Amino acid sequence: MTMPGPLAALTDPARAFIAALPKAELHVHHVGSASPAIVARLAERHPGIVPADPEQLADYFRFRDFAHFVEIYLSVVDLIKTGEDVRLLTYEVAAEMAGQCIRYAELTVTPYTSVVRGIAPEEFVEAIEDARVAAERDFGIVLRWIFDIPGELGLEGADGTLKVALEHGPSALVGFGLGGPEIGVPRPQFKPYFDAARAAGLHSLPHAGETTGPETIWDAIRDLGAERIGHGTSAVADPTLLSYLAQHQIPVEVCPTSNVATGAVVELSAHPIIAMVSAGVRVTVNSDDPPMFATTLNGEYAVAARLLGLDDVGVGNLAKTAVRASFAERSYQERLLTEIDAYLSRSA
Repeated sequence: MTMPGPLAALTDPARAFIAALPKAELHVHHVGSASPAIVARLAERHPGIVPADPEQLADYFRFRDFAHFVEIYLSVVDLIKTGEDVRLLTYEVAAEMAGQCIRYAELTVTPYTSVVRGIAPEEFVEAIEDARVAAERDFGIVLRWIFDIPGELGLEGADGTLKVALEHGPSALVGFGLGGPEIGVPRPQFKPYFDAARAAGLHSLPHAGETTGPETIWDAIRDLGAERIGHGTSAVADPTLLSYLAQHQIPVEVCPTSNVATGAVVELSAHPIIAMVSAGVRVTVNSDDPPMFATTLNGEYAVAARLLGLDDVGVGNLAKTAVRASFAERSYQERLLTEIDAYLSRSA
């Protein structure tokens, strides 16, 4: 499913403002960030069902529903067969992020899906770390990792992900997450794994309430100790939950275009981000799996600006909310906030 580019709806000055605004991104997937050019290079290396033609990939990335999205996503995961594939993907994704003035990103990585395909945990971690260091040197972008459980693999995936995190996790690892399908994958069963990850100093960052109801979000908070909620679109169906999120300042990682593309939200004009902001919830704007949904973080900021009626200062405040909701070192947060303020002053 594709939609008109959100930036096209803005004036030239507004597009330019968003494009050059220093930003942080908190909900973006490693494999899901692979552009058609990157996927095509991987498909050429490993021929199969995924097209090696970037133009054909646009049709390939048309999703009937969330289940079909997961199926397509995993077919791209199948292209990552070696440590060098992991490094290529990571470095090129970071380069494209930096081109959008993304200064900091907490990239959600699913190491276990690569481990079960034959890449040793040590090789996987070495590859993402090598790419992270190179990207910071070459592009100035700071990357941190969230290792997430592939929900479709259940407790086996949880056990494998926790093992990689505890035994091989690099110093840049800040969070432990849970992705994949929500239907048929109850959150409470993962409590022991999140308890262990939190005891090791990792932050709890599960997806919840994207394709299921508010109770999944409550489960993520009560059982998994969620410190941010991935997606959380169904929270608006429960006023008590909205009040709880606002009162306890639990940020929600909103990904508008993704939610429409996967069918979690019917259309952008009905997106719950409006009700979330009205309720005082801390909302961050993110791109999720941007090339797969024909969007970018800049495009998602444009969507948010349009839905929320934001001027440049309002868009800048969105960027600052993401920085404050991140798990970047405090000194780096202050540095990035200062950069955003300076940009707003110059643009006034």
